[in-house]
Amino acid sequence: MRKAILGIVGLCVAFFSAAGSGVQAQNAKPAMGVLDNLAELRTYESKRVSSFDKTGGNGDNIRIDPGKTAVMAEIEGAGIIKHIWITIAHSDKLYRRNLILRMYWDDEENPSVESPVGDFFGQGWGEEYSFMSLPLTAGPAGGKAMNCYFPMPFAKKAKITMENQSEKRCDALYYYIDYEKHKKIASDQLRFHAWWNHEITVPWKGDENEWDTLRSPADKNPGDEQNHVIIDAEGVGHYVGVNYFVNCPSPMWYGEGDDMWSVDGEKWPFSLHGTGTEDFFNTSWCPKEIFMHPFYGYARINNNLGWLGRTHCYRFNIQEPITFKKSLRGSIEHGHADNLTLELSTVAYWYQKEPHKVFKPLPSGEKRIPMPEIGVSEIHRWRAAWREKLGGGVLWGNETEKK
Repeated sequence: MRKAILGIVGLCVAFFSAAGSGVQAQNAKPAMGVLDNLAELRTYESKRVSSFDKTGGNGDNIRIDPGKTAVMAEIEGAGIIKHIWITIAHSDKLYRRNLILRMYWDDEENPSVESPVGDFFGQGWGEEYSFMSLPLTAGPAGGKAMNCYFPMPFAKKAKITMENQSEKRCDALYYYIDYEKHKKIASDQLRFHAWWNHEITVPWKGDENEWDTLRSPADKNPGDEQNHVIIDAEGVGHYVGVNYFVNCPSPMWYGEGDDMWSVDGEKWPFSLHGTGTEDFFNTSWCPKEIFMHPFYGYARINNNLGWLGRTHCYRFNIQEPITFKKSLRGSIEHGHADNLTLELSTVAYWYQKEPHKVFKPLPSGEKRIPMPEIGVSEIHRWRAAWREKLGGGVLWGNETEKK
């Protein structure tokens, strides 16, 4: 409860800060609180598309057969989507990885948003758990209520779909899509984008020499070619955040990796270069605790030895978007000098002018299955192999290999 209260307090502080200093600096007006403009006249029409039962009954949901795609909304004209709420009933345990959310703006053929629905809303590995940030939340019961508050402008049309790539039917998809209907939107309004990237990383130098555990000195990485890619965009726009899901198969700290940002094709070491994964996520010293701020935090942590297992980190650049005029490649090392095998999934969020660079094909359902979590039995087998390598006998486990 205390952490929830701290999160709410932080949210209020963030709102007041953003509503105050930014407005005052740009328009030379007195600082405003978050509630101060509620009395101002709104000229748009408030609209909603939802899954309500149009017969007047209580079947307020839609079903999606295996392999089929449901059109959740197809809105004509100009407007701005301001809120999306979704909850789902599905017998597939991995339905949050097997339901694919897509969004299209202004009759484009290729989606500007493409992601497993769970990952988009900050729910990794097909799991359900509570998550609280400014633009995205997963709320009661137990993270089943997924909400998005990113504004999504469109000039001519908006289309949102859900594809069921599961072998089982989606028994119930409930949703609200709340939007403002405008006569037209400003020409400088950028379009919302989100892209999911997933990979099992490979140690660049062949071994997992983190913290100089296996040899010294440590490797060096004067580039970003081996990094996990967060965003690879072309055009004009700005990046606003990421959900980062890591499954670490070792007790070793996964987060020595630097974040790197090549803006408009600039070369390494880049004008934006980080110092470590926990630093990028605004924390410090290899954290392992639940903490949810409106802009950053750890919504899920592992409960195993060291950093073994699954961790969900997030950071939203609400105050300091990363701008680009031609292109943006944002990436992060998987361990220092890309030396760890990790299961990494990221969802990047950004705004840009259309057209956008077409996303690479979404991995198949089989390749989206989360890697199994390593447990005590696997660790005990590691110990047995080590004992055998050193000749058996009485070994504690801290012995080094005989030369």
